Amino acid sequence: MKKKNYIPTINISTIFNHRLDNKKSLRILKEIEQACTKIGFFQIIGHNIKQNDIEKINKIGNLFFKLKNEKKLKLAPNKWNKKNKNLYRGYFPNDVNGKEGLDIGDLKITKAYSKKIKNQYIEFIDLNKCFKKKSIKILSNYFDNIFELSELLFKGILKLYGKDPLISKKAFSRYKTLSTLRFNFYPNQNKPVEISKQDGVALGCETHVDSGVFTVLYQDKVGGLQVQDRKSKKWYNVPFNNKALVINTGKAMEFLSKGKYKATNHRVLWNKKKRMSIPFFFEPSFDFIMNKSFLNDNYIRKNGVMYEKFLNKSLKKFVEYQR
Repeated sequence: MKKKNYIPTINISTIFNHRLDNKKSLRILKEIEQACTKIGFFQIIGHNIKQNDIEKINKIGNLFFKLKNEKKLKLAPNKWNKKNKNLYRGYFPNDVNGKEGLDIGDLKITKAYSKKIKNQYIEFIDLNKCFKKKSIKILSNYFDNIFELSELLFKGILKLYGKDPLISKKAFSRYKTLSTLRFNFYPNQNKPVEISKQDGVALGCETHVDSGVFTVLYQDKVGGLQVQDRKSKKWYNVPFNNKALVINTGKAMEFLSKGKYKATNHRVLWNKKKRMSIPFFFEPSFDFIMNKSFLNDNYIRKNGVMYEKFLNKSLKKFVEYQR
């Protein structure tokens, strides 16, 4: 008998085909709820994002990290490139925490809009400095599709709570969202970033939880991602599946659900092979009032914390954001 994976794989094609008002869709949503509440991680297939599009994104990421350092630094925040005004997103070098990264916000943000709105997280980054127009279009389309997928999952949660799925617009506005498409590139690391205090395992990425509502991740075949069981504290591998995207819940979802959908510890094992992971952090608008009544009671837009401040506090634990 084939051993069952700790991380469940859920086919969500029914949700796309029949939307949320369908008995089959509700069964799928119940599976998602169970995975979120018991594990905090699951994989999805039937997600409507073409395999070819994922491969294109992976290729674009790999080509970027092959560029010379001086080229990549053209997109770096002010900390690493004093000529740039961006503080939050952009490129960070691998001497920060053993991996290189590129954070891209909503590609619909223009320079004029960023200047007008005057928010620290709504930044315009000129990707033309490092990417061809064709690649930027592919990135933009992927951001659109992954955002739509993430919002559909969130609308599904609203449906389970007996809420109108359309109220998701109160939390997520495309021009205000702090959602981020990130490319993580792990080079041939000579030494681990961290040795786990719990079990002595060498790590390529520290143990952590994510800040947002959902993280939607593509990991390449090198793998290495592990998830911790909340009760036993045992670690489980997230298996590679080239047709699947990995989903996990973050601190914002834990907050909005009064702790029902907990953010779960995860880490990446150290190995000497190059590795690419492409997470999409699905995060609310900067001015969304984080209130625990959003899912549970009648939402009142006061007596809560603005998501911008919630995120700012959460990011302090990540060394790459200490800017």
